[in-house]
Amino acid sequence: MSDKFTDPIEARKKAMDYLARREHGRMELINKLIKFGFDMNIADDAVAQLIDDGLQSDRRFVEAFVRSRINQGKGPAKIRSDMHDKGVESSIVDHGIQDAEQDWNELARQVRLKKFGREQPGDFKAKARQMRFLQSRGFESEHIQAAVWALGE
Repeated sequence: MSDKFTDPIEARKKAMDYLARREHGRMELINKLIKFGFDMNIADDAVAQLIDDGLQSDRRFVEAFVRSRINQGKGPAKIRSDMHDKGVESSIVDHGIQDAEQDWNELARQVRLKKFGREQPGDFKAKARQMRFLQSRGFESEHIQAAVWALGE
């Protein structure tokens, strides 16, 4: 009887199970297989084969991830940070963010309106609070400025 954690076919099956639920990045998938108990080399080989077969793609993963985060009201800095944590190449992430064709100023404005309403901040402290909130959501300074200054519109 062979150990299933050293069997490349078992590693491939498990990786395909993960991919059936949602897209995964290459490193994320390898790490999940290792965490499940597969040897690092077996996990790496299984994912490499899935890439060759077109079943795993970091580009597809980034596309789905970016769209998901935009729907959650997250900005590009947060998306880049999360993708970095998942081991995705920054050039792929940059292309994914650019391909989303998102108006980040408008998204920041919508997120600010949802959290704080139409009323303008009464003082510097309130304005700073709103700006920190948008920054924590991953918006960059020009998006934050556009969202906060667009209040009167």
